[in-house]
Amino acid sequence: MEDDVIIRTQLFHNQVRECIICALLFTTLYILSYLVITRFKKNAEFATDNIEDATVNRITLWMCTFTLAVSAGAVFLLPFSIISNEILLSLPENYYMQWLNGSLLHGLWNLVFLFSNISLVFLMPFAYFFTESEGFAGSRKGVMARVYETFVVLFLLTLLVLGIVWVASAIIDNDAASRESLYDLWDYYLPYLYSCISLFGVLLLLLCTPFGLSRMFTVTGQLLVKPRLLEDLEEQLNCTRFEEAAVVHKLNGKLSSCWVFFSVESLKTQFLSIHARRLKLEMRRRASPWQRNLGYPLAMLLLLALTGISVLLVGFHVFELLIDETAMPKGIQDPPLGKDSLSMFGSLGAAVEVVLIFYLMVSSVVGFYSSPLFIKLAPRKQDTTMTKIIGNCVSLLVLSSALPVFSRTLGITNFDLLGNFGRFDWLGNFYIIFLYNMVFAGLTAMCLVKKFTRAIQAELLHAFGLDRLPLPVSRSSISAQMGSPNSKRLL
Repeated sequence: MEDDVIIRTQLFHNQVRECIICALLFTTLYILSYLVITRFKKNAEFATDNIEDATVNRITLWMCTFTLAVSAGAVFLLPFSIISNEILLSLPENYYMQWLNGSLLHGLWNLVFLFSNISLVFLMPFAYFFTESEGFAGSRKGVMARVYETFVVLFLLTLLVLGIVWVASAIIDNDAASRESLYDLWDYYLPYLYSCISLFGVLLLLLCTPFGLSRMFTVTGQLLVKPRLLEDLEEQLNCTRFEEAAVVHKLNGKLSSCWVFFSVESLKTQFLSIHARRLKLEMRRRASPWQRNLGYPLAMLLLLALTGISVLLVGFHVFELLIDETAMPKGIQDPPLGKDSLSMFGSLGAAVEVVLIFYLMVSSVVGFYSSPLFIKLAPRKQDTTMTKIIGNCVSLLVLSSALPVFSRTLGITNFDLLGNFGRFDWLGNFYIIFLYNMVFAGLTAMCLVKKFTRAIQAELLHAFGLDRLPLPVSRSSISAQMGSPNSKRLL
């Protein structure tokens, strides 16, 4: 009897400890997400005289913060599990590390899965319809009227989505067991719906990550100072100052010629471009030799090494898929933590896997916001509307929730998927997994080859000054410029 009481007491304390750890982790992510959103949100929407709109925007902001915190949790989910396994492997008997166990990790995976479903299925649709609602015609105005309208619209949307899923499932699996499962909302509908969303997220990562891997070199080059190779920085700076002064002279109306065709808007755009280029050149001139000659090459070598290791791991995983069935991604319910290392190189290999997972996530976000379809969705500091914030939160949640499946599918890590993340039916299809790896390797190689060939050509032209040569002008281009509607003749 006493043994049962001791065991139940221990289980109770373990459960309380896990709840406290999960609450602390989520509170930290929520605070960080709130700071990020407040950096980009449009302050005019919260400082309005209409109290009703300000209240609606505030409630929507809380929902977006919750969704962004869940996205951050999904990003840290797999790296935290890998690090926990290596810590327990290195310190198996440490008293202060006993809180890291399989029950805690399994609970974190289930919570992220549950909160992702809640955010995608309910919170974000509710936030969007809530910001767009005005209340039913003839009803009293106020926040509650907008809440009633939002719930009605959301209920109709839920019926529509469930009907589509019901019809699609009935068409695909037309047997008695499948027809019975169609009436089970919690155990069938939501996992099936989230499986479709996860598949969409994995396909989106397949398109965005290779493009983002090539864009990372450009973004890093814009943030760091490039070394001076075969170029006169002072000469470029003087030329830029003369060009800026000439454009300012034109904008002030002090033109010496009467046969000049120009547009004021184009001149303003040209002035901003030249001004930004001058500031960039001045920053390069003020940079120290260590920052200029050592920081940029090391950053480029690091990006090249990470990208090369990622492609090599995917190629090795393709070879494993052909000879070993255990290379297929699968889900487990009881993770064997602290027994074996996840990498053949030990803790160093596990650290490289964690770095690669974060690197692929950053590359996918860069590729997502650099693509022509989503470039207008990119947030701007203190000038992002709530509708655009909702779109960004949904996009980041779709990408981040698919990151564990994406990393395991490509063979970046051998950590098996926990909870409902490993219950997706398409993960057991060999042809889908094999084709996915081949397409990722092919797209990444193609994007990198195209990027480096263009970059080398542009750097050579810039180094030898060939980019400043005048372009040949034809009569057709002159006549088109003279006859443009935006041009204006100064008499």
